[in-house]
Amino acid sequence: MKKDIFLSILSGLLLILSFPNCNLWILAWFGFVPLFFALQSKSKLRAFFLAYLTGIIFWWGLIYWLVHVTFIGTFVLILYLALYFGIFGLVVSQFYLLPTTYYLLLLPSSWVLLEYIRAHLFTGFPWALLGYSQYLNLPVIQIADITGVWGVSFLVMMVNVVIYCIISHPYSIVTEKRKYLLTLLCILITFIYGYYKMLGIQVASQELGSVKTCVIQGNIPQELKWDSKNNDFIINKYINLTVQTAKDKPDLIIWPEAALPCVLEETPVFYEKVKEFAKRIKTPLVLGAVIAKDENYYNSALFISSEGKLLNRYDKLHLVPFGEYIPLKQILPFLETIVPIGDITAGKKYTVFTHETQPVTHNTINFSVLICFEDLFPELSRQFVKKGANFLVNITNDAWYKKSSAPFQHLQASVFRAVENRVYLARAANTGVSGFILPTGKIISLVQDESSRKIFVDGFATQYIFMPEWPLSFYTRYGDILPFVCLLFIIYSKIITFKNKR
Repeated sequence: MKKDIFLSILSGLLLILSFPNCNLWILAWFGFVPLFFALQSKSKLRAFFLAYLTGIIFWWGLIYWLVHVTFIGTFVLILYLALYFGIFGLVVSQFYLLPTTYYLLLLPSSWVLLEYIRAHLFTGFPWALLGYSQYLNLPVIQIADITGVWGVSFLVMMVNVVIYCIISHPYSIVTEKRKYLLTLLCILITFIYGYYKMLGIQVASQELGSVKTCVIQGNIPQELKWDSKNNDFIINKYINLTVQTAKDKPDLIIWPEAALPCVLEETPVFYEKVKEFAKRIKTPLVLGAVIAKDENYYNSALFISSEGKLLNRYDKLHLVPFGEYIPLKQILPFLETIVPIGDITAGKKYTVFTHETQPVTHNTINFSVLICFEDLFPELSRQFVKKGANFLVNITNDAWYKKSSAPFQHLQASVFRAVENRVYLARAANTGVSGFILPTGKIISLVQDESSRKIFVDGFATQYIFMPEWPLSFYTRYGDILPFVCLLFIIYSKIITFKNKR
């Protein structure tokens, strides 16, 4: 039993190391192997708890930073998220009932389906999906424009299964060649497709129109952000940083989420100051602000023109549960005591901002803004791009989580949204990570100091964003097909299992 516990813990540690800050993504390709050995010939109950232990280790090592917001909430969330590992352990414990060619696909299908459920159940928590571990492995993640991040998760899990089979049954390399050839073929196709797309997109981008864009990283500590005594300091800091970059005459400047340190309607003097500033530098400005309207508050992105006029506004669609609102507030009022809750109302409209960058060239830009963790939800980005956005912007404030791996884990999601939809993505984060992501997922032009620190430093970054003219990607058009294919395969496997039992 001690050996099984050790193997379960080892899997959790290997998976932790494959994510930021370590970024040892190669470990994810065999991180589940120790757990598979621990689950050999185990009862359903024991398999559940061994896998559940792996889940607890993994999630505690990954979202430890949430304790800066709520200790009790972090503990409860870890116990909940580990359930998906436990359920996966139940599936693994039963795979011996199936022919070997089935469980090669069954286990990846089961994992992808569990991730998909986690991404949607109870408003969804698609953080640290297995595929996200590969965000720096550019050739592999290119398949996301067909399968979404789910395809990368599937492939990584498939390799885990094959490695386990080779180690536990070496003779199967000879007796079950078809199974291993299938995996090798999937990997080969993935790399060929990846390099092909990376080369094609790089060549195409050189021929497209561009928008010179600047992101500002203000680095405002969370404890100062909503103290009215610091309003002048915060606004002036953003203005001073913007003045420096305005000398390069960008077409668009982006400030982070809630850069305006007050409710707009309650303290209009600061809003007027920002509009006058945009007019003075003659550059369009996007910034985050809290809006009060009809007795409701909205977490919004404002698009201010170079004439100092409000062109458009986007209200955040997908709110953070227990952060911006309380689920089941009327039924469970005690939840207000667990974490500091905002009182934000969700928006209702997918907004695409449109503006001509220069009167002479009439270069029209169409883009949409993802606020905070909205970039975790692929369906939001898909809808924005389908409605006409040529590139995406993510404005966020990860200062809550102090100097931790949280901002870099958040960055992983943005990488996949860029690849899935084949668009540029600009990030403006209060304390980092701010910069740009190419349609291939390559991260460029990050805000950093002389020692290469990327979080809790202030600064700005400027980059040309090329306007894509290629057709919508397969994933943008059709969405999450792979999880439903996985579901159909699992149902088919259940039928096979039933027949084998008989």
